[in-house]
Amino acid sequence: MSRSTMSSTPPAERARRRRPAGEVVLGVDTHRDAHVAAVLSVTGTVLATGEFPATVAGYRDLLKWARKLGAVRRAGVEGTGSYGASLSRYLLAQGVDVFDVNWMDRADRRRRGKSDPLDAQNAARSVLSGRARARAKTGDGPVQIARMYKLTKASAVKARTQAVNQLKAVLVTADPVLREELAGLGNAELFRICAQFTDARGREEVGAEPVVQATRITLGVLAHRIGQLSEEIRDVEARLARLVECHAPQLLDVVGIGPDTAVTLLITVGDNPERLDSEASFAALCGVSPVERSSGRRQYRRLNRGGDRQANAALHRIVFTRLRVDPRTQDYYERRIKEGKTRREIVRCLKRYAAREVFHLVKQLQSGPRL
Repeated sequence: MSRSTMSSTPPAERARRRRPAGEVVLGVDTHRDAHVAAVLSVTGTVLATGEFPATVAGYRDLLKWARKLGAVRRAGVEGTGSYGASLSRYLLAQGVDVFDVNWMDRADRRRRGKSDPLDAQNAARSVLSGRARARAKTGDGPVQIARMYKLTKASAVKARTQAVNQLKAVLVTADPVLREELAGLGNAELFRICAQFTDARGREEVGAEPVVQATRITLGVLAHRIGQLSEEIRDVEARLARLVECHAPQLLDVVGIGPDTAVTLLITVGDNPERLDSEASFAALCGVSPVERSSGRRQYRRLNRGGDRQANAALHRIVFTRLRVDPRTQDYYERRIKEGKTRREIVRCLKRYAAREVFHLVKQLQSGPRL
């Protein structure tokens, strides 16, 4: 447009053109190094698409660019727990409601193909249509700390299990004299004795067989590794226990819930429990909500097979602990057995009740002290 044409436009008209045209919805397809964003109007019209680096400056530029097109109050982001985690936290801090977009419409993908701009547009349309209803976790409080510690513990437990299996596999093929020397020992005593083998590796006996000596050194190294990993696991468990005691001590007062189970459930809820609308939504998140399967004359419900399987396993542990030690749960079990219910059906009901109890305990949690 020429300068003369621009100067002939009234100032009020130019201001109106620059003013954002109402609310818009942001959709983002996230990747490791860059994010592709699309802005849609509330009627579904694509206003613009753009690509931004996955950096602090890139997040700032993305939101600034989107706000030039309208008021951004809602955003659909792919992978809010992985590549989109940092962007989600930034948008939440700027007052934007972020919804997690997991699955794209497969029928639409077959018709229109697949590209990053199309994925970003579909993320925004998921928010507009109401398909994307799961609010993103903030990931900026004690629960995120617990998530990091839980990850550390899981990897240490896996590595320790591998080291134990390797040590016992070495013993199977070891020299018969050495194998008989260590036979019949419990794990703690076995690891303690094997750890002493490395202390003598600098004083090799004259005439000792090289294979026997290598076996003893291998057992010693593995035993030391097991001890170091066990110490690391104990340290992380102590940190997790302190975090739960500071952040959600009421969970530890419930029969069947220990620090590890409490941490698992807190990670499922996240640092912003207000994103869960009801205890039914929490039950669905844990995979313990009933799903209708009725047809014709048959009235039937099956258990939800979705949700967070770690949280489902935590509720399972709570129920079976209560069946062993809680008189109230035992009375309920006996009463339902007399009514003709199977053990599986009773356990499903008890898991649903446990989810309801946990939800009301964690719903009003506030951010606690950081470790």
